[in-house]
Amino acid sequence: MRLNRFLAGAGVASRRHCDELIAAGRVTINGKICTNFSAQPGAHDHVKVDGKLVRAAPTLTIMLHKPAGFVSTRKDPHARNTVFNLLPQKFSRLFNIGRLDAQTEGLLLLTNDGDLAQRLTHPRYKIDKEYEVTLDRPWDPALAPKLLRGIFLDGQRAKIARLHSVSPTHLRVVLRQGINRQIRRMFEAAGYRVKHLVRVRFGNLRLADLRRGHWRPLTKREVTSLRLRAYSDVVAPRADRGRHKPSRLSKPRVNGLGHNLT
Repeated sequence: MRLNRFLAGAGVASRRHCDELIAAGRVTINGKICTNFSAQPGAHDHVKVDGKLVRAAPTLTIMLHKPAGFVSTRKDPHARNTVFNLLPQKFSRLFNIGRLDAQTEGLLLLTNDGDLAQRLTHPRYKIDKEYEVTLDRPWDPALAPKLLRGIFLDGQRAKIARLHSVSPTHLRVVLRQGINRQIRRMFEAAGYRVKHLVRVRFGNLRLADLRRGHWRPLTKREVTSLRLRAYSDVVAPRADRGRHKPSRLSKPRVNGLGHNLT
């Protein structure tokens, strides 16, 4: 196992950030600084980051029903409650896959698999995230195209992938982006205030009946499904693989005007 994957699997950081730690000379193997990205530490090697021993740990991914009032970070300078206050101490090395703002509730994933976390949050993979939205007044459906086309936030086009009205003030919204406070800011731009926001689905994982403030580990089937989605570009066959290639000896078909039909 390459060094960056070893570090990511131990919950140090994402694989990309681990590459940065290696390049900066902050990683040692058996007391010697290692900047070799191809190094593969063995079971008896001592790997340290900034002088702290790193031990490979079994990968773990959990689902948390985050309540309002908790921030999605390990430490907060303003001493607010963080999601780690809701978890056992043994989970202190997990890190969240994406974030929910302090007042947003719902499904939050935490893991020690840095590579999986990086892929699930990368905009390239367009993972569906579904939310229940409660507005301060009845929704005007005529405004939906504006949010579906997108508006500019932080220099990029923020779009809602799907929008469905459940009742006059209650909507279901699907995002495939992760811009800061995206749903709240988009509805504010349309003249509405979001009173209540809950994430109910991440990919194919649903919050279901998990109680607020509680957590559970993902099942093997759920983890496998997540990984298949996150690594779809690795396992998917090339589009041109298996296509029939004409023989060099075959002549192209032509129509009556002499134009190629192949």
